[in-house]
Amino acid sequence: MAAQSLLLIVVTPERQLLREGVDDLQVPAADGYLGILPGHAPLVTELGVGELSYNVGRQSGHMAVIRGFAEVLPDRVTLLAEVAERAEEIDVDRAKAALGRAQKRLSSQDPSLDWDRASLALQRALIRMQVASRSGSGIPRD
Repeated sequence: MAAQSLLLIVVTPERQLLREGVDDLQVPAADGYLGILPGHAPLVTELGVGELSYNVGRQSGHMAVIRGFAEVLPDRVTLLAEVAERAEEIDVDRAKAALGRAQKRLSSQDPSLDWDRASLALQRALIRMQVASRSGSGIPRD
């Protein structure tokens, strides 16, 4: 018989952000989003840059996740992220400023521009803005 919920654990090098039972989740893997339900086949995958979303009953939670790894087991999902932020923790003004800097850098004609780094900065800023916009509709926190 399949489990009714999954234990979702999100950890960064600085701290554990989340340890909660969830009904389902979507993980930003390196090559696209991965939907996970209780009883999922075990796997390990690389995380990309994107929005982690999860549901607990009728409420949803959201986090910005930047690179790392995910371990999926039938009853537990562990994300080891380089960077992760809850929607309500994101400083919108700082994210907007980072978005502006990234766009300016990418539009420059500088031949020495590190395109990979500049592109990652743009992705990070866009995801942070997207996740921050969801901060009012999330799962209540203590």
